[in-house]
Amino acid sequence: MKKRDIVSALVIGEICALILILVAGSLKIPPNIKDFMKFLPLVLPVLSALGIWFVSLFENKMPVLFQAAKSFLVGILNTFIDLGILTILMETFQIFEGLSYLVFVGISFSAATLNSYFWNKLWTFEKKEAEIDLKQTSKFYLITIGGLLIHLGVTSFTVNMLGPQFGISKEIWAYIGKMIAVFLGFIWNFTGYKFIVFKDKNG
Repeated sequence: MKKRDIVSALVIGEICALILILVAGSLKIPPNIKDFMKFLPLVLPVLSALGIWFVSLFENKMPVLFQAAKSFLVGILNTFIDLGILTILMETFQIFEGLSYLVFVGISFSAATLNSYFWNKLWTFEKKEAEIDLKQTSKFYLITIGGLLIHLGVTSFTVNMLGPQFGISKEIWAYIGKMIAVFLGFIWNFTGYKFIVFKDKNG
């Protein structure tokens, strides 16, 4: 395992912790949980680094597993960036449903996708070509558009068509709809990035 793998894991953990605190601040979180969350900027980076270190022990026997672990961390970071921007937009405009909500989802998803491209290319799949690969970029955006359609379709159905269930507030339900979309989108994106966009040219 390289030194930059640990550093990258620490950075991802720290960013996720800060965004999680931001998101939690907009929700009705019990005071005792909020007090615990003060330690997240210390806890999450350590957990991220330990996780990467543990998986790296199997890198020689299962190199794909280590790559998947890095992709998983990047996916978590993308999720928090997505949720963080979505939270800022929803709280700023006090809109949690309807067409405007879908626009917010598109904006937050696009920002997270841009982040995803650079982390996956430079860290997860370690593609260091300096020149712009138009073919690779085109494939990336095709996969991204597919992921965006999944996000919009799932969130639209869950939030606008199905609506809040089990007595859950519309604010919390908006996040639930988003998390379902994130899970399905992650499967789509990882598969596309791994086997189409950043596919090993020698494999």
